[in-house]
Amino acid sequence: MDPKTPLSQVTGIGPGLLYKLKRLNLNTVQDLIYHFPFRYDDFSNATSALEAKIGESVTLQGEIWSIQNIYTRSRKIITKAIFNDGTSPIELTWFNSSWLTKQIQTGDRLQVSGKIAKYKSKLSIIAPRWEKLDTEKQLPTRQVGTQSLHTGRLVPIYPETEGLSSKWLRTKIDQLLPQVINQISDPMPDEIRNGMLLLAPAIQQIHFPKDFEQAEKARDRLGFDELFFVSLATQKARLEWSKKPLVEPLKIKLDQLDQFIKKLPFELTSAQQKVLKEILEDLKKNQPMNRLIQGEVGSGKTVVATIIAYLVHKNNLRTLFMAPTEILAFQHFETLSTLLAPFGLTVGIYTGSKKFTRVVIPRERSDHGNLPRTGKIASLIARNDVSLPDIIIGTHALLSEKLSTENVGLVIIDEQQRFGVEQRTLLRGKAKIPHFLTMTATPIPRTVALTLYGDLDMSVIDELPEGRQKVKTYLVPEKKRLDSYKFIAKKVAAGDQVYIITPLIEASETLSTVKAAKVEFEKLKKIFPDLKLDLLHGRMKGTDKEHVIGDFRSGKTNILVSTSVVEVGMDNPNATIIVIEGAERFGLAQLHQLRGRVGRGRKESYCLLYTSNYSSDERRRLKYLETTFDGLRLAELDLKIRGSGQIFGTAQSGRFEFKIANFSNITLLEKTKQAAKDLLIQDPTLDKYPLLRAKLQEIASEVMPD
Repeated sequence: MDPKTPLSQVTGIGPGLLYKLKRLNLNTVQDLIYHFPFRYDDFSNATSALEAKIGESVTLQGEIWSIQNIYTRSRKIITKAIFNDGTSPIELTWFNSSWLTKQIQTGDRLQVSGKIAKYKSKLSIIAPRWEKLDTEKQLPTRQVGTQSLHTGRLVPIYPETEGLSSKWLRTKIDQLLPQVINQISDPMPDEIRNGMLLLAPAIQQIHFPKDFEQAEKARDRLGFDELFFVSLATQKARLEWSKKPLVEPLKIKLDQLDQFIKKLPFELTSAQQKVLKEILEDLKKNQPMNRLIQGEVGSGKTVVATIIAYLVHKNNLRTLFMAPTEILAFQHFETLSTLLAPFGLTVGIYTGSKKFTRVVIPRERSDHGNLPRTGKIASLIARNDVSLPDIIIGTHALLSEKLSTENVGLVIIDEQQRFGVEQRTLLRGKAKIPHFLTMTATPIPRTVALTLYGDLDMSVIDELPEGRQKVKTYLVPEKKRLDSYKFIAKKVAAGDQVYIITPLIEASETLSTVKAAKVEFEKLKKIFPDLKLDLLHGRMKGTDKEHVIGDFRSGKTNILVSTSVVEVGMDNPNATIIVIEGAERFGLAQLHQLRGRVGRGRKESYCLLYTSNYSSDERRRLKYLETTFDGLRLAELDLKIRGSGQIFGTAQSGRFEFKIANFSNITLLEKTKQAAKDLLIQDPTLDKYPLLRAKLQEIASEVMPD
């Protein structure tokens, strides 16, 4: 066996387990041993029942005196056992675990770990961890090593999925790790590692540390690796971009620029003007632009991108504009069509459900709000059709080989963190040497952004247009829910519209307290029987989404029940209330993004937050939204409170995957970035470091090809 061995070839892992493992993106032995614990239960306090304190986590050794399943009136099963460690009997209780009576018998000697409680004057432990003891050695029976695995130590707790527990993951990692640990090569040179653990001991200690000090040293080494390799990849990408063939500088005629800006229906903010100036300086060079614009929802990133696309058109070049969802693609299509129509530019849309729909002069919206009712519309099919639009907006469909993209001078990607590295590389490949402009509304602390996007020059639009109002935000107690429904009904009666956001699409057995869009939709139809409600989520067909969105924008729908799919691309100035259920399941930055769906018009707007987590820490975190309206500040707070995983989850995995890196450690961020720069100065091709080169090829092949 080696780290690359598929889990399908591991004894004891059948099709059912493989399916569950794939949900965690675990396909090989290496994937499994790199599936790190996110916390530990401390059961290292081995004591006796007589000496244990109430509320203390302890580990006890003793004998099972009795065990039985008890069936309640509500048909739930409770498993109860009497356990005695020689000093006092203790009641052990498990819920929905009837199978335990087949695994644990009266007379068995066990080691149990859990929190000591007192119930009706009796000592008890609820849902204890347990392991059988070897009756001769008085040690837990275990395939590998002599120390206990599930009790009596720091017990690792892993990211789980339904049907795949930490206990199973712990057991399987304990079984496989010794078989491959000696095959793990450390790619990090000693001068960069600088006294940190070697890779193999770090992996061993992250899973099974003897104490918290060992666990912390392992986290330091593995976190350093993640940050170092992202820095190395981005710095290498910047180096490769600087080697791009020279391009003809674009001719920027200031009179054309002034004419365009004067015809805008609003004035540019000073922040927009600053960013526009930075981009124009790029376009005047003979080096291709490679820039990221970061800005709040509603800060005007799209307008800046439109101006640049117009100037590129004036140099007889086309623009490709890629968005992650059809909702956002159609939003950009509308915006650009409106802004560019007076100048005769044509804008096309190319998504999974819409091929080239070309619009010359849109005069008014259709009933669904996406396409104009009048104006020249034509389907363009021919590969080399000379009448291709000047600007082509689309989703992943832009990567299609059927799409003719001759003469492309600018590539724009919105919400770029939602695309994978390969997708961005393919899109760049649609043009010989395009200027490259990416945008994101996801607030990312600057130091973190400079690490993640070190290959890009960065511009920040840190100002909202005049008149953009603050959304009144409240964390609403459950007892006030009825009052909030009355408030919604009153506002809708006055002509306003409402979003109601849930974390899930469908109800989940494992997340029974978390609201689901489909369930909430049916419930709310009964609460608001006289109102028109609609449902929106990511699994719907593109045409169905378009219809739902169109009805909401046109005012036909009063309340839109949705998942966070509306986070980007929904612009309805008439929507004044957003209700967010299960707010504890979102990061502050994402809640701020969702809040940005309202307050887009002149009416006073509201964001109502509900949570099923009533802990003081969680309520304090959500309370920040009531007084803080700066997305970047909220992202920094989330980074400090909840850690980097809340910012860099699945949405970020298209660029790099972070399992353990601590982005709040600014010193470490700077250290890894500088180490990567120094290494590439000494050895740009990494020929002296073949293991580093191979690792970079594995995680970022676009910057270090074979």
